Amino acid sequence: MSLDKATVARIATLARIKVPEADLEALGQELNQILHWVEQLDQVDTTGVEPMTSVAAMTLPLRPDRVTDGDRADDILKNAPNAMHGFFTVPKVVE
Repeated sequence: MSLDKATVARIATLARIKVPEADLEALGQELNQILHWVEQLDQVDTTGVEPMTSVAAMTLPLRPDRVTDGDRADDILKNAPNAMHGFFTVPKVVE
């Protein structure tokens, strides 16, 4: 895959990056090198390889799923600029 200047400019716009016109060619070459490397990774045979979360085999520690800070609605609503009936109130944004 090869990226032209217009595509590089579009990518820069989508990424909200201001790239001067003079730098589009160099950026395009760098992006093409990255895409070429990714295409090479696609050629690696991964059949029989299990997905990994880490390079070291380990089991993540689990903890019981308990509510530890419940029943504090009044304390939380003290910080609200506006509250009504136990809920935060916000300005209407849709007519």
